[in-house]
Amino acid sequence: MNTPRKPEPTDAQIRELAARHGIAEGRLLFLDDDRVPVESSTSALLSEYEKLTDVRLRASSESSWGLYIAESTKIIERALAAGHRPRSFLMTREWFSRLAESLGEAGWGAPGASGAEAPLLIGSEARVEAVTGYHLHRGALASMHRPAPVPVAEAVSGARRVVVVEDVVDHTNLGAIFRSAAGLGVDAVLLSPRCADPLYRRSIRVSMGTVFQVPWARMDEWPAGLERLREAGFTVAALALEDDSVSLREFAAQVEGPVALVMGTEGDGLRRSTIRAADVTVLIPMGHGVDSLNVAAATAVACYALQEG
Repeated sequence: MNTPRKPEPTDAQIRELAARHGIAEGRLLFLDDDRVPVESSTSALLSEYEKLTDVRLRASSESSWGLYIAESTKIIERALAAGHRPRSFLMTREWFSRLAESLGEAGWGAPGASGAEAPLLIGSEARVEAVTGYHLHRGALASMHRPAPVPVAEAVSGARRVVVVEDVVDHTNLGAIFRSAAGLGVDAVLLSPRCADPLYRRSIRVSMGTVFQVPWARMDEWPAGLERLREAGFTVAALALEDDSVSLREFAAQVEGPVALVMGTEGDGLRRSTIRAADVTVLIPMGHGVDSLNVAAATAVACYALQEG
């Protein structure tokens, strides 16, 4: 027997709940179920969820460094904790009722908080699904202002373990690399110029929002930028299958001081110029005729082996 669905909260119930949690009524923007809102500011906000690709969001003139979309309550929480500023939130009526406390003055909407004034786009399940193209089951979405790029020197300041990623263009792999880096104590992630964008939706989602927790920067000079790391005291170790490569276990037992671990793209691996720029090449011993792991898996293994303490 199917249980009857609970009716979605009405406009009046949402306004009452908003008032209870200190959410200004002016922030509430209700989406009509049958047509695109005609009010221009609402239409512009809504278009960021339904029309703009990651590429166009990054180039948006609505923010100095562009925009990105944070999907799910947990990811939004991590973005806000990192100091990122929301432009708006999108959610169903039901999810507003669940998130009202978080959105209010006791949470994301606390006085002075970055989310205190961001508009709240609220619609029925059908309306929001029509906008996003999928069922929203993880809470809310947020259109976020991209932060200013972080200089490499700032990202690695005080770092002991750094992962350097060359030409990984798959956003799933990049997100998994960030998740491993965060969970296994890496202090920063550096990207070559051709790497994928950590703030694309798939990267953020796969990383579970850890792209906001680990400092990262893009290296403009490649592979010449590795010399800057060496000058800063890092041992630059490239994961590559070379005749003179040492095993990861041996390297981890002997290395002292800060380490920059260089990971290459799948298929081609690291460029020859990158390997030549490293202090040492390291390999993960494999068996059963397998020559290497997926770059995300290899990063996790290497980060685990190089944990300190």
